[in-house]
Amino acid sequence: MDIYITTHFCGGHHLRAYPGDCENPHGHNWKVKVTVRADRLDPLGMGIDFRQLKGAVGAVIDELDHKNLNEHPSFQERNPSSEHIAMFLFDSLREPLQSDRFRLYSVEVLETDTSGVVYYGD
Repeated sequence: MDIYITTHFCGGHHLRAYPGDCENPHGHNWKVKVTVRADRLDPLGMGIDFRQLKGAVGAVIDELDHKNLNEHPSFQERNPSSEHIAMFLFDSLREPLQSDRFRLYSVEVLETDTSGVVYYGD
């Protein structure tokens, strides 16, 4: 069973060495969907409590919200592209969203309503 939440964050960035406008500082309202895959349900009938899922995701999203992403330690050596943001979120959430019943399955990051990426881990 796949259980997910959606959230969002606002942030600024620029893509170093990009051949176009995105090399200039600009911002986005990124949408994020985090999906956990559960093999079985707990005694209450849940794969993962939404409260637990929202708490783990919220803690990581807070690191990015209303920030210049280029200044974040994870984006010092690599561009804060949607792909790298999805990888950062997945890597940050892999451990807190893992148990004997469930594991992190995917992270989706939408830069706009029509453009995004889904990352499934290594």
